[in-house]
Amino acid sequence: MKNVWIIDDDRSIRWVLEKALAREALPFRSFENAMDAFNALAQEQPSVIVSDVRMPGESGLTLVKKVKAAYPHIPVIIMTAYSDLDTAVQAFQGGAFEYLPKPFDVEQALALIRRAAQGTEAIKNTDAAVASGEREMLGQAAPMQDVFRAIGRLSQSHVTVLITGESGTGKELVARALHEHSPRKGKAFIAINTAAIPKDLLESELFGHERGSFTGAAATRQGRFQQAEGGTLFLDEIGDMPMDLQVRLLRVLQDGEYYRVGGQAPMQSNVRIIAATHQNLDDRVKSGLFREDLLHRLNVVRLRLPALRERRDDVPLLMRHFLAKSAKTLGGEAKTLTPAAMSQIQSFGFPGNVRQLENICHWITVMAPGASVDIADLPPEVLVTSAATTAPMPTPRVSETPSIAALTERMVGAASHPISAPSTVDGNGDWQAHLASALVSAIAQNESAPGERLTREFEATLIRTALQETKGRRIEASVWLGWGRNTLTRKIHELGMDNTV
Repeated sequence: MKNVWIIDDDRSIRWVLEKALAREALPFRSFENAMDAFNALAQEQPSVIVSDVRMPGESGLTLVKKVKAAYPHIPVIIMTAYSDLDTAVQAFQGGAFEYLPKPFDVEQALALIRRAAQGTEAIKNTDAAVASGEREMLGQAAPMQDVFRAIGRLSQSHVTVLITGESGTGKELVARALHEHSPRKGKAFIAINTAAIPKDLLESELFGHERGSFTGAAATRQGRFQQAEGGTLFLDEIGDMPMDLQVRLLRVLQDGEYYRVGGQAPMQSNVRIIAATHQNLDDRVKSGLFREDLLHRLNVVRLRLPALRERRDDVPLLMRHFLAKSAKTLGGEAKTLTPAAMSQIQSFGFPGNVRQLENICHWITVMAPGASVDIADLPPEVLVTSAATTAPMPTPRVSETPSIAALTERMVGAASHPISAPSTVDGNGDWQAHLASALVSAIAQNESAPGERLTREFEATLIRTALQETKGRRIEASVWLGWGRNTLTRKIHELGMDNTV
């Protein structure tokens, strides 16, 4: 993320936001008035602008209109201590991304800033990658070359695309590439996971709502269609969209217009739709779960992404890329795999595809003891090859410390048993015994503060598992973990998991 600009004449507000952004390692720049900030846009454009409304000189509401007219891709978050409805309405009508009344929760403000940056940062990051010669989409195997050719053929098209493939194959990455190589490059790319948002909120999220349209709708709100105007809207997991919303989406694709929730006037839409799913939509049509006419509208061009097991020759290339990326993020030199370790990795089935491979590389970067990684240094799940999925795991050597991730997976697999009541979840005994064994083994090797390491691994695995089960929804995950939302956010940051969950 590039700079977050803070515009407020109140020094204390600037200080609070500056400290919060610094704690999250997010770059920022502060201004005391709107005029100085707008003039600075000629030399630099930030990822997000966070502006007060009432300031000496030009107001924040005027700034919003000027920024959206000259730099429509920059999201502006309006904050004010005067949280009256008229101000909120004026802010949204002027094109504000969101309205943040004071006093605000700092974690909520940070989450809002990150969400606002998602659409614009995709464009900037892709441009930077192209300029530096870095390719986020890697692949030399024939199936990926077919994908690259398809993106090339679609480069000058506005046509609707349906991306299919298993989870973790990189569907959003392909959607971003289609956007960046289209005539809409430079406009917004907005991504939304339709399966991750409750049904009663999804309609408002997509189409926006009018003030007073339902309980809690204190102000008019833009929907994703309006935010993506002129650009691309990526609808992930489209197969899970509720049937009544499928009807509304079909109308947008047919007529190019939609209504906000509670609205009476039609809104015109100039948005390219790219949809994605891991499900078989033809089967869902037969089951009555997906509209056939909507499938025909979405399926103008279907692009299937291969599973990683279908392009095993790309595994070494991807491993080098992700290991280098992890080393750059965490500091230090990139680790390398011995030929035996690479062969073991390539024999793995990768049910989680490229996303799982990237997580394995993060694990290796943190957990492998040396610069050269051998088979014994690989994550436990990789050691179970497709040819030996039914065979028991070999007993670790005395010099090896069992992985806390594997122990926690056993615990999660026995989620029906209370943690306070040990129970046997596999042939090797209960998970508490394995945890005790890991600590004893570490003590025997004179490891410094092994309890701290095991606790960090334990919490990281719990967090990763909870977020996988809730499809990334942190509030729900914090409830399952028994933590507050701020506690979960803090632990994710302390464990260095910001870019991996």
